[in-house]
Amino acid sequence: MKSDICINIPDGKFNYRVGAIIQHKNRLLMVKNCGDNFYYTVGGRVKFGESARETILREAMEETGIPLEIEKLAFIHENFFTFGPEHEPCHEICLFFQMKPHDKLSKIRQTFNEAYGEVSIHWLPIAELDSYEIYPNFFKTAFANQYPHIQNIVSRDSKADNYHT
Repeated sequence: MKSDICINIPDGKFNYRVGAIIQHKNRLLMVKNCGDNFYYTVGGRVKFGESARETILREAMEETGIPLEIEKLAFIHENFFTFGPEHEPCHEICLFFQMKPHDKLSKIRQTFNEAYGEVSIHWLPIAELDSYEIYPNFFKTAFANQYPHIQNIVSRDSKADNYHT
């Protein structure tokens, strides 16, 4: 089995991941680790030798149980943050893919298991995203506008700058 692209270096950690933007009836699908108070996207780390597109299709199927298709690449997120009790510096690149609508989205399973525990699935109203703790934080405003072009978002400790490509 191929390894996740998550590299420890002397300065901190580098992580390469993908996320799925899954919308249905003005709601956004987010997941949450049981015991945590924040939400994040379906997705995960890219494995060595696996393309970002292959990864998001695999992760979406593993986490939703539905064979979703990609509509487009929507965001490239360069995220600089600290993590854990030691405040380890992290540099993460995440590609967010808009997924095509699917008729089975209303019947999506409610939980799945990861190595770190049970994860629950939640449909959050897009109009109310600002009232939730979600990652990435820029999702709170990203859906107010259509994003016809790929957007490059750079976040440093949750403060985001937008760049259109």
